[in-house]
Amino acid sequence: MTEVPEPHNGWTFLTNHARVLAAIADNQQARVRDIAARCRLTERAVQKIIADLEQAGYLSHVRQGRGNTYRIDPNRILRHPTEAGQGLTVASLLSLLIQDEDHRARPAGESTHASG
Repeated sequence: MTEVPEPHNGWTFLTNHARVLAAIADNQQARVRDIAARCRLTERAVQKIIADLEQAGYLSHVRQGRGNTYRIDPNRILRHPTEAGQGLTVASLLSLLIQDEDHRARPAGESTHASG
């Protein structure tokens, strides 16, 4: 049985589409169940988001055995007119999100800069 994520009240800076895309960027063989748990969404919501991203050309998948391997088009321009007008790509968004994930994954006190 799949555990239903806790609901979130209020607004957030990132959309669920961005969260799912970042989760897939982190693990291109991730199962829908794992993406849902990481993003605190239902599996059904993640399936819909993946379908949206594929339909818009941001994501594709290849079936491998019982799972999928996803491929993100990093050169795809973001959809909102503000970002699209600046030519911001999926790669630029993911670089910010992945950089943040790397920062949070480091032990407290560990720096990204060399001591000198």
